[in-house]
This record gives sequence, structure tokens and C-alpha cells, in this order.
Amino acid sequence: MTDVWALVLAGGSGQRFGGRPKQFEPVGGVRMIDRTVAAARRTCSGVTVVLPPGTAWDGDPVDALAVGGDHQSESLRAGLATVPDATAIVVVCDPAHPLAPDRLFLDVVDAVRRGADGAVPVVPILEVVQRVEAGRVVATLPKHDLVLTQSPQAFDAAVLREAHADRPRPVENSGLLVERGHRVDTVPGDPANLHVTTPDELAVLDRIASAAAPPLMEGQHC
Repeated sequence: MTDVWALVLAGGSGQRFGGRPKQFEPVGGVRMIDRTVAAARRTCSGVTVVLPPGTAWDGDPVDALAVGGDHQSESLRAGLATVPDATAIVVVCDPAHPLAPDRLFLDVVDAVRRGADGAVPVVPILEVVQRVEAGRVVATLPKHDLVLTQSPQAFDAAVLREAHADRPRPVENSGLLVERGHRVDTVPGDPANLHVTTPDELAVLDRIASAAAPPLMEGQHC
């Protein structure tokens, strides 16, 4: 297949990670960005890596490079500019989810092929969710319809381009599509596909990755 393109959004500066780009930190001996690029190369027909300004790419070969902006939406649009016009589906990947299995890439693409405008992997919230103000619990929130959304996410390429035509700054692309009346489906996520924001979270993923078997180097294409 030649109609699925992955955008690895690695243009962040790491402000919440102590001022260094976390995407270049190792997890289980392999940089987070390299894990994400490898999964994208195994499952998609083309890969663009979006990097911080002034950063050279020193990983495995990819199809295109782009320079990110000061907001993830700008990095996404920089990556979209490298995607061939014939592309039907764009897979948006966040290296902060370095343990995303190939299955998630394939599942979100399949959901879009079946008619969704976008697809995201989700896991249920199992802990109690509460609102806190000034260090005190003020409310307990119902969680029966709440989920945690993961990466990678897949989108109809034309729908994603149209949604970004007026250069919005969304918190999340699937939410942007829903606000504009598009259909976003969910697929089962992976409990080990955790998000890295802090060094403590990185340490947790490092232990998980170190205990896991090495990923396959070749895989099924979308």
C-alpha cells in the first residue's frame, strides 16, 4: 500500500521535561524517537519526522524531514506539507508514546478505511477521578464514559488538511475534528502504551521496555 503516511511529531523543546527534548531520551536502550520511527516504518508506506529547529536527524532513513514550530499544530502542518497529495490516510505519532505496538498503527488505519474521519486508541480510566482545589477534594467525577486517549492516531488526509486550513491551535486533533462535525472512532489501546511527560514516567517506561522482548524489525504494512 502507498496511501498511508506517518508524521512523527518530535518538534517539542521539552519544557515540561526539565528543558531538554525528551523524545531523544532512551527507553530500554533505544531512543523514544527511534522506537516511534521504527514502528511507523514497519506499518506505513512513508514517514516524515518533524524535528526541533536546528536539530539534525541522525536516526534511520525516513522519507522526509520538517522543522517544527512553537506549538504542536504548527509542527503538524509542517509535516503535512511533506505528505504526497495522493496520500489517503495520515497517521500522527507522538514519540512520547514510545511503546505503541504495531497493532495500534494498523487498527487506527483500519478504522479510517472503514469510514471514520479519524481514529484514536483509548484505554478506560480505572482509578477514581476527582477535582481538587487548593489541595482539597471538591468533587468526584463519574468515569463510566471517560477514557485516556493514546498515540498513534489516524486521520483521513483530506479531512485533516481541511481542519488545519485556517491554522487552528487545538489541544488535540481528534477533538478538533469532532468540533467540526467529523466522526472519530476509537480502537482498544494498550495499557503499556504510556505517555512520558516527566523523568519519573520515563523511568517507569524504561523498566517496562527493558523487561520486554525486542520489537520485531519487520511487520505488516497498512
